[in-house]
Amino acid sequence: MPQTPHIEKHFTASETVRDIVIGMSDGLTVPFALAAGLSGAVEGTGVIITAGLAEVAAGSIAMGLGGYLAARTDAEHYAKERASEVRETIEIPEREAEEVAEVFRQYKLPDEIVGAVVRAIRGDQKRWVDFMMKFELGLEEPDPKRASRSARTIAASYVLGGLIPLLPYFLLRSVHVALAASVVVTLTALLVFGYIKGTFTGTRPLRSAWQTGVVGGLAAAAAYTLAKLIG
Repeated sequence: MPQTPHIEKHFTASETVRDIVIGMSDGLTVPFALAAGLSGAVEGTGVIITAGLAEVAAGSIAMGLGGYLAARTDAEHYAKERASEVRETIEIPEREAEEVAEVFRQYKLPDEIVGAVVRAIRGDQKRWVDFMMKFELGLEEPDPKRASRSARTIAASYVLGGLIPLLPYFLLRSVHVALAASVVVTLTALLVFGYIKGTFTGTRPLRSAWQTGVVGGLAAAAAYTLAKLIG
């Protein structure tokens, strides 16, 4: 009887999703809180639009730079650790070979099989170092283009998220009406974003949705209340 081939499907864009989540979550929340806070202190939408756009520009640059530096740090850390492993396979090969053996002994393999596998691995230095990086240190080689791609993704996501709470202020003259519209639009966006985030990250989508909405709503409410109290 013919067998249906088993095809495993795994989500492989976790780093990109993480960057989008970082950019969108802050982009939706920070400008939303800023606009809400200014709505409690000023009468015209022009000031809110100007301040909001300035914050979106500055925030996207700062967030993008942060993503770039984080990715560069990961790449530099990997390179440093790999150089160390290369040196150790040359200077203390027996100790490194024993560390390889310990990995396989954890799986209760017979000593003769462990010995054969260790000899096969240490026969190729690159393969040996690759093994140590992955199974001893738990490090995967970073994509060399990761830093620039991360910066672009986070910055673009921040801009996209940041324009959503500001949109009503472009379309409506009354600050209070624009604030109400911004609350509805942004909370809806936060709930949808949280649901999608939960779907991709493996958490409960509904739980992720309401948590994202609550955080954004509390930030905006705190900013608005503080502006009212100070004003």
